[in-house]
Amino acid sequence: MTGAGLIGILQVAIPAGLLLFGIGGTLAVALLLAHQRLKVEQDPRVEALYQALPHLDCGACGYAGCSSYAKAVLADPMLIGRCSPGGAAVADRLAAILSVKPTGTGHPRRPVVHCNAYTKDKSYYGVYEGIASCTAANALPSVQACRFGCLGLGDCVRACKFDALHIVDGLATVDYSKCTGCTACSKACPRGLIEMVEFVRPQMIVVACNSKEDARTTRAMCKAGCIGCGLCAKQSEIFAVSDNLARIDYGHYREDDGTEKAMTKCPAKVIVWRGS
Repeated sequence: MTGAGLIGILQVAIPAGLLLFGIGGTLAVALLLAHQRLKVEQDPRVEALYQALPHLDCGACGYAGCSSYAKAVLADPMLIGRCSPGGAAVADRLAAILSVKPTGTGHPRRPVVHCNAYTKDKSYYGVYEGIASCTAANALPSVQACRFGCLGLGDCVRACKFDALHIVDGLATVDYSKCTGCTACSKACPRGLIEMVEFVRPQMIVVACNSKEDARTTRAMCKAGCIGCGLCAKQSEIFAVSDNLARIDYGHYREDDGTEKAMTKCPAKVIVWRGS
């Protein structure tokens, strides 16, 4: 290539390159200006709220994790009382950050298992040899005699990522020292045995049975079942019997001489303490 030809190429290429550089620079400046104009500044209180939470990401509040919950609380302070693991202490901290009054009771919600039947207490029509899953076993008739009781195959245990549930002699048992109140166990139980209860005290009274069969049928199927006799309801107003089963009204929960007598007089001994 001659010198004249090279000079000709450069005379074309250099202006084109400068033009492209100019266009690129202009677009970069435009994007920067657009970003500055459109970006949303995060309220610093979001980080403060997040740091006040226990960082368990358990989902008990109804959100995916503590970060999502912090943003939700900023948008709606009425959600403050939903952090079950944090309880009243966290609720107070969140309220202080937002300069509002705490909402909710602040009492933690914990699971109670409405069954007290260990393997020795249960009757069986046959031997279950299927998948080790409560959901699978619950779909089959005539395995465990009681169709309301704990199957003891551990769906709740596998659902809990905090190692707060274990199967002890065929019965789901909560380790309250590890429980965060995430509700995973309650959702996993195919028989609806696990109820989330507001623990206004470290230990709560529970009717550990879920059978709605009549007294004769219940006794034939299980040695640890409620027979719906109603003696508890005669001792305390927090008890009521419906569908052959005693239940506690936790909305009006209290402990007094009546509740103590109800526990003592229960012939099936299904009124028990649960908690830590």
